[in-house]
Amino acid sequence: MIQSGRVKLHNLEPILIFIRVAEMGSFTRAADSLGIQKGRASTAVRKLEEDVGVRLLHRTTRSVQLTEDGRAYHARARDILANVDDLQSMFAKDRVALRGRLRVDLPTELARTTIIPALPEFMASHPELELEISSTDRQVDLVQEGFDCVLRIGPIGDETLIARRLGRLRMVNAASPIYMARHGIPQTLEDLQLQTHRAIHYSRTLGAKPYGWEYPDGSGGDFATLPLPGALHVNSVQTYEAAGLAGMGLIQAAYSGIRQHLESGALVEILPDFRPEPLDVSLVVAHRQNLSRRVRAFMGWIEEVLRPYLE
Repeated sequence: MIQSGRVKLHNLEPILIFIRVAEMGSFTRAADSLGIQKGRASTAVRKLEEDVGVRLLHRTTRSVQLTEDGRAYHARARDILANVDDLQSMFAKDRVALRGRLRVDLPTELARTTIIPALPEFMASHPELELEISSTDRQVDLVQEGFDCVLRIGPIGDETLIARRLGRLRMVNAASPIYMARHGIPQTLEDLQLQTHRAIHYSRTLGAKPYGWEYPDGSGGDFATLPLPGALHVNSVQTYEAAGLAGMGLIQAAYSGIRQHLESGALVEILPDFRPEPLDVSLVVAHRQNLSRRVRAFMGWIEEVLRPYLE
């Protein structure tokens, strides 16, 4: 077990260095990011391990990984630094600028179309804040990869995480004018089959069975799927939308992602009374307690940016 009370709070530099090494998996990259020599980083972490009485990191010639004790210490160390940050500014509130590094993960398409275009205003309001953004559609490990918070679409599979549900992302049915000139404009679900419409199929795994065309099934809030033919299968949201723009079939997409194309007329919404089920959108953190001012400010800003696209 890790011994407590051995590290003095007046010297938090070794803890900061340890956290950065753990998150970046490298003494060299961590030292470069902090503007110090690699030897200083190595010495600081080694001294920290001596103070707490356990090995925190597995070191090899190719990588650095947290030990089991190291993972526990890493989680508590991040909380300590968050507490110190809040303690230093608890009476200043908005008069103290947000400082330090904030590491977040965002869904790729939502980042590209909605969040990044709004980001300059946020960064201008907090010029001393350093923001690291990962854009990926995989399930990142908040603790192991050192993320302060992540934005997730869909269900949260890990019950140990703390999720703050923002709402449900509005979905729409759409097609390009080129496509409708060839196949007609469907007015009912029956038209989708009578007019021999084609769908572009999307799934994260190529070769998977097509999910089908989703629609609300009655007034009970349930949804069903209608099988539609389609020769094109893709595993990227960006490719899915591009294929819709090219007139290769019907698509069901988040309004936030194709809003600009709907406004320009490059895509047209169809069957507005039969929109697919909205997707849950949540901000996720590893711990409910000890959220730094940086994290709270960013989460509040994200919520405002997404509000127009949520139901």
